[in-house]
Amino acid sequence: MGTMRIAFQGTAGAYSEEALLKVFPEAKPVGFPTFHQVFEAVEAGEAELGVVPVENTTAGSINQTYDLLLESDLHVVGEIVHRVEHCLLAPKGTTLKDLHAVKSHPQALAQCDGFLARMRLTPIPVFDTAGAAKELAEHPEPGLAAIASRRAAELYGLEVLAENIEDYPHNYTRFFVIGHKEPPRGQGPYKTSIVFAVRHRPGGLLEALSVFAEAGVNLTKLESRPRRDKPFSYLFYLDLEGHLEDPGPAQALLRLLRRVAFLKVLGSYPAHANGGVSAP
Repeated sequence: MGTMRIAFQGTAGAYSEEALLKVFPEAKPVGFPTFHQVFEAVEAGEAELGVVPVENTTAGSINQTYDLLLESDLHVVGEIVHRVEHCLLAPKGTTLKDLHAVKSHPQALAQCDGFLARMRLTPIPVFDTAGAAKELAEHPEPGLAAIASRRAAELYGLEVLAENIEDYPHNYTRFFVIGHKEPPRGQGPYKTSIVFAVRHRPGGLLEALSVFAEAGVNLTKLESRPRRDKPFSYLFYLDLEGHLEDPGPAQALLRLLRRVAFLKVLGSYPAHANGGVSAP
């Protein structure tokens, strides 16, 4: 069997690539410009797995990932929690006082908002952190810097003018590992991710959530997202502790199915452990 190909959004040196190499050090990372193309690559068999960010402790959820999970037949088969350390990168010879603008992914810019305000640097959003570094190295502009990883600086020959510039030190991004088949049930704690829509009536959401309390199942995340097919109606994304086949979650989801208008299980997967890493 050849080297496993794993798709991610971005360019070499992206945080998604860092995260997947931490879990799959022997894999061949394959970068794509968009999240949509990552899903397409896994669906078409161009990559065995994909790694996509779903939320950050500072900037919140990555909504596009959740929308794509809803539309796709792929499963969540693992999760990775990765410490993100942002660096300010510029061509050699540049100093901090030379700068007036910074390019990076909108999430990275949001995570460094306080630093940018203090330095009076204008944020310029682009599709990828490492892509911003690569573009800056190939086409340097006076006064322009990039926010990306230290690895991106090393890959593209840029200087690190400042490091750990994120506003909060506990800056972690959670990634989903996506694939065609859920792995066989193993040892250790599991999580299950679902999406559902409640019936439009008083107490609809309360009725839905009560099934988890009745079954003794703990919830770790609940978030609403607008439905594209029904204006001002909402879908609820929920993470719970346990595997779909465990008695508590199985009982809760069976009861939930009777109380909601729509339900989709995104996957049951090993909960992050051992320093924030868990995958099939």
